[in-house]
Amino acid sequence: MLTIHAAGLLLTGTGVVPGGAVAVDGATVAALGPLDEVAAAHPGARVRRWPGVITPGLRQWHGEALLERTYHPDPREYEVVGDRPLAGERLAALEMDGTRWAGSVRRGLQHMLRHGTTAVAGDFTDPVVRTAVARSGLRAVPGAGAPDTEPHLDPFRGGGGLAGVLAVGGRADFAVFDVPDEAALTASGAGTCVATVLAGRLVFRGR
Repeated sequence: MLTIHAAGLLLTGTGVVPGGAVAVDGATVAALGPLDEVAAAHPGARVRRWPGVITPGLRQWHGEALLERTYHPDPREYEVVGDRPLAGERLAALEMDGTRWAGSVRRGLQHMLRHGTTAVAGDFTDPVVRTAVARSGLRAVPGAGAPDTEPHLDPFRGGGGLAGVLAVGGRADFAVFDVPDEAALTASGAGTCVATVLAGRLVFRGR
């Protein structure tokens, strides 16, 4: 079934559409534009209404650092290691095995999706990471050209930004942020994400 995602503002990466909508057919963008026009052209479509702003999905530049050199704790470990990602000396102090590391990678990818990430950069050498990224559906892109910034799960805090543009016929990778406009998104960051759509699939929903 064709699905229309609508919000108060649509940023396509090439333009701005107040009251905009993205129609998704399978993994592909079928239409873009004002909600009333898109809905009229697709009368049988299901409509999902979101608060805030729809944008193209985000690019996470620091995939290697966040997945191969960072430990994302299991919530059940809170009393021992807390809930913040661990790297460097704090990671070296942990007793790691393959099962524990694989769980960390899965949680790291989930955190990325919760921050609107649809593309992750890195030349991954760990086979566990390569397999997990492929299974997640995230688009893997080369790490060359990554900014010299501190790795952060929020792509905006780590020097990242939009992974591409939304265009009819293109892959339906986008995110929704509960902010009123682009300036508020930049100021508040990707922690305001309420939905991530990856190749047409709703892979994260925050509300």
